[in-house]
Amino acid sequence: MELLAQQGKIKEKVYGKQKIYFADQEKFPSVSDLEIKNLDVQITEITSKVQNTQQSCRQLESELKDLSSSMTTEEMIKEIKELKAECSRHQEKLQKIKSATNHVTPEEKEKVYSERKQFCKEWRKRKRMATDIFDAVLEGYPKSKKQFFEEVGVETDEEHNVTLPDI
Repeated sequence: MELLAQQGKIKEKVYGKQKIYFADQEKFPSVSDLEIKNLDVQITEITSKVQNTQQSCRQLESELKDLSSSMTTEEMIKEIKELKAECSRHQEKLQKIKSATNHVTPEEKEKVYSERKQFCKEWRKRKRMATDIFDAVLEGYPKSKKQFFEEVGVETDEEHNVTLPDI
């Protein structure tokens, strides 16, 4: 830098221990205001073109991304074949269900539900009676409830993870 400053190509300013180098403005030709305005207009036009080009580039990239993520014609044909095969399987299954002669009538269904309800009600009633009897016996029994059940041989619903169904 010092060599360029000695040759007069750039200027040098010294501030204490620091040196600053900068271009010699007198070596550049002077530019008129009209030329500056013309250059500003050119800069504006070029900036506008750059923005338009960038926008169209983004649109094209977006379109390319959409096209890349969509299925090809071969993939679509394969997918259609698979869906038609699946549809025909479901149609066959539906025909088998419709043609089956062992349908349950609403009366039979209602009969089964009412019997289930009756049996569950009876189960609850008997369980409550057995519990009352066990509690009465256990009042005077010196051992624990668990030991009593083991001696008598009682198996509870809880031991077998059985719960009463809701009615």
